[in-house]
Amino acid sequence: MKINENQRIGAVNPYKKAGDANLAQAAGKKNKPKDQVEISAEAKELLGALGTARTEEKTQRIEELKSSVATGTYQVDAGKLAEKILPYLK
Repeated sequence: MKINENQRIGAVNPYKKAGDANLAQAAGKKNKPKDQVEISAEAKELLGALGTARTEEKTQRIEELKSSVATGTYQVDAGKLAEKILPYLK
């Protein structure tokens, strides 16, 4: 009776073959070029102009709110507050 199987030396594990194929596919995906988005100089200018206008408006609104809170004239509209809170309570 033989203990060592001579014929199994050259045998290949089919699961290992499948795993190696999956690794090769994954490596191929890494080399693909990725999508890119390019924004034109004109679009960047427009975005910059809109951004500064919005920040000026926001800072002005914040200053108005700060002054009204400091003087005690800030009034909370209960209806608007309830409308904003209601979706979170459902």
